[in-house]
Amino acid sequence: MTSSANQAESKDRSEGDGSQQLRPPVAAIGIVGALLILAAIFVASSLGRPELEWYAVSASDPHEAGDSLVGPMVYTIDGRGDGLTFFDFSSGSVVEEPDPLGWDLAFHRFTVLANGGVGFAGVGGIRALGPISFDSITSVPADGYSVNQETPEPSNPAMIKWYDYSWTSHVLRPKPEVFAIRTADGRYGVFQILSYYCPGAHAGCITLRYRYQGSGGVTFERGKRQDAA
Repeated sequence: MTSSANQAESKDRSEGDGSQQLRPPVAAIGIVGALLILAAIFVASSLGRPELEWYAVSASDPHEAGDSLVGPMVYTIDGRGDGLTFFDFSSGSVVEEPDPLGWDLAFHRFTVLANGGVGFAGVGGIRALGPISFDSITSVPADGYSVNQETPEPSNPAMIKWYDYSWTSHVLRPKPEVFAIRTADGRYGVFQILSYYCPGAHAGCITLRYRYQGSGGVTFERGKRQDAA
């Protein structure tokens, strides 16, 4: 009798242990639940992605400005290539394979460089003017411009935080900042980034609104807006 009772008790214990082994750990349930919540947030944010402002890429059509005051102009640079894309303020255009002093700003996706600093031929630099109205600017400072740094890839301190990025919508938006530019040959301009998106809302195209003072001075006058083709 005792042997039968012990066998029955042993069987019940074995079945009980088996049912406990089949139960998933509480920690695993928590991890799976958290992953499902994150997945739901990601899907919801993707479906609710805000409408993006984008511009058509401007044609490469350089025309020398000479000593003239240029702008306001709007120009879109395609920075999606494998290397840098160069823009020259004096000709108002993207330039391919420029001379060392033949460009003022260089772009690769969200990286923006001036033609100045170690390893660069120009005396260019960029200075952040803050979130002010572009149309209110009548002059820019003559000094205080940041040149590029090697960290280890070249970057310009004034342009490191020119945008806000949302980790939920994965959208990059320019901050309402205005920047002064000292060009490769020491002339001055002012620019603002309007968009980071190419046609079809693809990332990697930077649209600038700018003025350029070909005379070498630091003062600007208000003019009628013209859009570069």
